[in-house]
Amino acid sequence: MDSNSKKNGVKKRKIFNNVFFVGLISFFGGISQDIFVPILPLYLANILNLDKSFIGFTEGLVTSSASIFKIVSGFLSDKFKSRKSIVFLGYFLSFVARPLLALTTSGIGVLALRFLDGVGKGIKDSPKDALIADSTQAGSRGRGFGIVRALDTLGSVVGPILLFVLLYLLQNNSLKYHYIFFITAIPLIFTLSILSIFVRETPIEKAQKKVNIDLKLPGKFYIFLAIVVVFSIGNSSGAFLILRAQNIGVSLLAIPLVYALFNFFYASASIPLGSLSDKIGREKVILLGWFSYSVSYLGFGLANQSYQIWFLFAFYGIYFATTEGVAKAYVADIISSEYRGRAYGIYNSVIGLVTLPASMIAGFLWDKYNPSAPFYFGAAIAFLAAILLFLFVYVYRPKSIAL
Repeated sequence: MDSNSKKNGVKKRKIFNNVFFVGLISFFGGISQDIFVPILPLYLANILNLDKSFIGFTEGLVTSSASIFKIVSGFLSDKFKSRKSIVFLGYFLSFVARPLLALTTSGIGVLALRFLDGVGKGIKDSPKDALIADSTQAGSRGRGFGIVRALDTLGSVVGPILLFVLLYLLQNNSLKYHYIFFITAIPLIFTLSILSIFVRETPIEKAQKKVNIDLKLPGKFYIFLAIVVVFSIGNSSGAFLILRAQNIGVSLLAIPLVYALFNFFYASASIPLGSLSDKIGREKVILLGWFSYSVSYLGFGLANQSYQIWFLFAFYGIYFATTEGVAKAYVADIISSEYRGRAYGIYNSVIGLVTLPASMIAGFLWDKYNPSAPFYFGAAIAFLAAILLFLFVYVYRPKSIAL
């Protein structure tokens, strides 16, 4: 083996190690988040007696308000050539906010803490995505995002299973929700430690030649983003899926297991579907995901037996596996390394901002019409967005835009 081959082998191992450790921090972050996410809407609805419109407003406002920090953190990570420190700050804010949920019982208090947690998520997401993109090459980027997605989602399988155990042990304890909120801090200790010790900054390549600032983010990025916005109008907070499961008759103890099943399918499909996008193109896999979303949401609207919810959550996991990592890999394909932080900031923040009207619409439809209405609406919007993307890629397809 010549010296160049050895150097390339060492380089590939370093890249893999960095992707793996970024995935590992996401694994523990996923455990922390999904220990409490499956029961939070039930806590708000059943313990604090908040109506569905307020729950939709709360979750939407948290995501949307925090989204501005995705732009800020993306730009800052590009400017200061540092991803890791900003990711650390984001996880630290969640480390503070989540256990404090145990100490408040008011809607306003919960809103403030969820906002702080959302800010943490907003701060970490764009630099972390850029860190993954900078640690991979174009030919393996879908697989790289798939690995991180899979580890993240594996944490989201372990989290609900731990939640099930905690609910079983604490089922007769009136403070069970509060104990669970405190426990969310433990996995984040591992996240912050691994991030500090093992994750490495990656060199940020400068553009080969200067370009006009208006061209830094190409037009095809904004067109793709516009179509994603259409899709996101029907993509309300996941809290409504949990509330729908309870509405159909799934018990409190079974909710975490249903959620774990969803995340299991999500994690299992992330790597193969990410790799598939490397071979057949990102847009084909995204289209598959949006059609899967439309079918699953239609199923949630039509469901009338609790056993159906298990199948629907499993199928819903396929949607996530086909879009979350693949769409971000596509963004990396069309944006140079020097500007990926801000591109992910814009991408993540715009989607987050749309969550507020999407969740408010879902809450309104639930309260004013019936629990099926938000899901019929989401299915129709997803189908429309899939048609728009299909027409843009395969019919209109201007020469200056090659998706």
